[in-house]
Amino acid sequence: MHHSLQQVRAARLGLLLLPVALLGCNSGWNLAVTNDPGPSPFISFVHVSLTQADLDAVTAVEYTIAAKPGSVSKPVHVEYSIAALTARGDVSAGTLTVPVIGLYAGYDNQVSMELARQGGPPVPFEIDITTSPYSDPTGIYSQPNIMVKRAPGSSLGFSFVYIKSGVASPIIVDTDGQIRWASPAISDGLVSAFVGDSFIIGHPTLPIVYRLGLDGTLTQMSLPSSDYTDFQHDIDYGKQGLLAEPDASSGGVEQVESNVIEMRVGSAVTILNQWDLGAIIGDYMASQGDDAAAFVRPGVDWFHLNSAIYDASDDSLIVSSRENFVIDLDYSSGAIRWILGDPTKYWYTFPSLRAKALTLAPGGLYPIGQHALSITPDGLLMLFNDGTASINQPAGEPAGQSRTYSAVSAYSIDPASMTATQVWGYDANQAIYSAYCGSAYETTDGSLLVDYAEADQATQALLVGLGPGHNVVFEFEYPTIGCDTSWNARPIALDDLQITR
Repeated sequence: MHHSLQQVRAARLGLLLLPVALLGCNSGWNLAVTNDPGPSPFISFVHVSLTQADLDAVTAVEYTIAAKPGSVSKPVHVEYSIAALTARGDVSAGTLTVPVIGLYAGYDNQVSMELARQGGPPVPFEIDITTSPYSDPTGIYSQPNIMVKRAPGSSLGFSFVYIKSGVASPIIVDTDGQIRWASPAISDGLVSAFVGDSFIIGHPTLPIVYRLGLDGTLTQMSLPSSDYTDFQHDIDYGKQGLLAEPDASSGGVEQVESNVIEMRVGSAVTILNQWDLGAIIGDYMASQGDDAAAFVRPGVDWFHLNSAIYDASDDSLIVSSRENFVIDLDYSSGAIRWILGDPTKYWYTFPSLRAKALTLAPGGLYPIGQHALSITPDGLLMLFNDGTASINQPAGEPAGQSRTYSAVSAYSIDPASMTATQVWGYDANQAIYSAYCGSAYETTDGSLLVDYAEADQATQALLVGLGPGHNVVFEFEYPTIGCDTSWNARPIALDDLQITR
């Protein structure tokens, strides 16, 4: 459905009157629709005015943003329940406000909207939203070097990518390379997770948590009084809340990158659980007669915790120590179940740790300098296998192997036999090396998003989309210094985002 020139002009001025004839149905509803620009060109607020009786009948609102001509990515499609909009203060007397996110910047966006209602068919309408150009403060994300452009008809299980940036807010791009969301409210979105319709972000130098909504609203909360001093690396889903990785300080001694907490973020932050890897490993080693102080060295980055996930299949916490190994803990007790890591490293010289080591079946790659743990849709443990040896072992102790390329490794773990098997891997013909950072995540159809955070000798962040057969569907390159541009990147379902609360 298209509007007349007068109606389009009215929409651009912020007012579009929609008589019944434009609704495409016999709803009997008259709607007045206006829109206001949001804090960035990717966000707009659409205000729908209607009678209170009609508003009371609305149960949900959904919208679809038409893709640009030539785009291969799916259109943005978002649905809000009326309860979710009410909780956000977006429902008032006779007016419904809908945050429309994922707009193209500097473009006349065609947006199809629909009100679901009780006792009748949906009420559809359309609005054109003209956005201003985006001035990228980083000069990075608006100018990708598209090395492989996604082809029409290409099979890929995701259309949008959430980039965890150390120089900007979290960034969302589509698989055509277009920025589809950014916000000026935050300048560092590296330590973050996407929950509902918000990014939960940890401050890199303070014990502060931010909630940054897709509508651009920002709230700030502090961790409850504790020894935790800041947030490092990642935030991921846990059993009851979010798993985060704060540093701590106790008695003047720094606990560097060796803690995991599980937190619930609501109107305030609640710490539900906490795991001190130094205490857990040290106590276990001492109980087995090993010199724990030789391995657990407070004040030194001996562990370098960069990823923690919850595995519901066996109620465990799996933690990545870049310096040493991947370690599996019983969620409730913290008891060590198994360790998977390079046996030529320092940790393997301790009998107590060696007793927990899994044997890797021939042909597989041990995790070395790994990042971005995840459980695949078919239950495998997957990680980005950087290939960089340890850098913080005691002088003269073994740092382990190094490789000249990075890979994605997916393992099947058998705790009963204490064995691991690499079921599959992807190594880009051993042609790409990211010494540090990076990530890989799989979607339900077997597609992969691989982020080489430090490609080309740490000068480029390389995002690669692989189809179900691990064929390259797209490849984007952004300049970087260290891991700052895209330390981690994940698929995000802006094509089917359902916000219910």
